[in-house]
Amino acid sequence: MWHFRLWDVQDVAVFLSIALYMCHLAGAISIHSPQRSLTRSVQEDVFFSVDVNCSGIHTIQWTFMSGVVSRTIGTWQPGGFTNITVDYSSRVQPHDNGSMGLSDLRLQDGGYYVITVTDATGNSKDAGHVLKVNEVLYEDLQYLSVSALALACIAGLLMLAMWLLDKVYRRIVAWRRRKQMPENDATELQPL
Repeated sequence: MWHFRLWDVQDVAVFLSIALYMCHLAGAISIHSPQRSLTRSVQEDVFFSVDVNCSGIHTIQWTFMSGVVSRTIGTWQPGGFTNITVDYSSRVQPHDNGSMGLSDLRLQDGGYYVITVTDATGNSKDAGHVLKVNEVLYEDLQYLSVSALALACIAGLLMLAMWLLDKVYRRIVAWRRRKQMPENDATELQPL
């Protein structure tokens, strides 16, 4: 019975060492992101902030996915190697910590952005961000400004009409008063 007990302890020790090794492999790559859902407007800039921790040399790859397309944005290694695709070459700013900036947003930039970190042994981990791009409706602003200008012109014309009508009314009242007065005022003066 005592023999089985030693055997059980050895099995547990082996199992624990394998479990610790697997946890080490699984925890070798960590990606932390403070904000995973972002909303911006057209022509603004966005910054996908991540903090990548990985032992050894690792490769960072960003991929864009939407319901229509899936395309690689770029791949880089901290400290040097950068390979940004032609579609994004003028708008992407990669950072050594894995973060990525994207400038001059377009409507079609809305979708899912996936970061994949791969270490030297081939282990990889993914994290995703959702970007919603809102369209600024300049037509609404133009409609609003034209409407405000039209209302201001109408208000000005109404004030001018009221002023003219007041002038005409005062002249008519003055003319009626003069007409009601007798033309010859034959008041005789009597001697005192």
